[in-house]
Amino acid sequence: MCSSNFLTSFFTMPSTTFQWLSLVGIIWLQSITGTNTNFPAYSSQLKQLLSISQFQLNNLAFASDAGKLFGFLSGLAAVYLPLWLVLMIGSTLGLIGYGVQFLFITNHISSLSYWHVFFLTVLAGNSICWINTVCYVITIRNFPSDRQVAVGITTSYQGLSAKVYTTIVDVAGHKKRAITFLFLNSVLPLLVSLIATPVVREIEVLSPKQSRVGFDVIFAITIATGIYAVMSSLEFVSNKISPLGSLIGILLSLLMPLLLTLSMMIVGSWHKNTEKQRVYNFATEDEVNEVKEGEESEEIHDVGVREEIGAKLMLRRLDFWLYFLVYLFGATLGLVFLNNLGQIAESRGYSGTSSLVSLSSSFGFFGRLMPSIVDYFYR
Repeated sequence: MCSSNFLTSFFTMPSTTFQWLSLVGIIWLQSITGTNTNFPAYSSQLKQLLSISQFQLNNLAFASDAGKLFGFLSGLAAVYLPLWLVLMIGSTLGLIGYGVQFLFITNHISSLSYWHVFFLTVLAGNSICWINTVCYVITIRNFPSDRQVAVGITTSYQGLSAKVYTTIVDVAGHKKRAITFLFLNSVLPLLVSLIATPVVREIEVLSPKQSRVGFDVIFAITIATGIYAVMSSLEFVSNKISPLGSLIGILLSLLMPLLLTLSMMIVGSWHKNTEKQRVYNFATEDEVNEVKEGEESEEIHDVGVREEIGAKLMLRRLDFWLYFLVYLFGATLGLVFLNNLGQIAESRGYSGTSSLVSLSSSFGFFGRLMPSIVDYFYR
């Protein structure tokens, strides 16, 4: 009886509540999607376990990024398949890519060549694109009037992935960290996808009511999360906090956006009940027509914000090539540095690779968030 009442109340929530709940689900997905960003935290041990050279290790780092070259496949799939299926395909590809490597390193699978590992790494890197595609599509469709800001906020959480994974591994305390990382990389995205699938779906919201307040709250939560991530990654602070305490802090930070959803649900239910009472007692036919006309005009305005372009038109756009060149000569070089961060740290005689990766992840989180803050408050 209790479960049926819960399901009934869940599916009868206002559309605005589902809209913000979908954003929370996307934040959770993005926070565990960047599985390739934790590679430097276990690259040295992976090199020893696989008995490969530094050159071959660099090729594996490249393979993870090269998998994103086939990201267009997820875009095509999103056109013809349900988005929940695209999400499951992506998490399953990650399960296979990282999971088979985990089984090989733990001696459950034998006779796996280096090129097999290379292909599995490409497959694991491509899995990220499938999950990201679903996140982008749902965010753009559910927040058409604020799509740039919504995409920017959710994408920033992908930079937090390495911090999340390293914190979990620190709690596990396993000596062979590479094994733990590969296990988490294979299983965690699938588990979170299963949890987020019921809420990460397209919601038809005609009016962007309370979006300003909602994004103000989300920005406050996101900035607080970033500050905590940076401070807890500093060595003089992390030495005073237990690994379990740091993990609890990260989990609470990821659960905090749910407070916004709960408040929206309460406010939406109150407005719904108030509106019903007002219409029942005072509404006239003219007033109802005016409300409907206002909703229709708002709906037209929201739909007009969207701009769907084809591949040929996209290639003729200057902003597309600017984005391509900036990503090619900017973000790509940064990825090369981050992928070799573990090796660089060890060559300098620094043993705290895990805290260094967490710190770079936390600052990367802020770096992704800053353009959204500027766009939202100064546009």
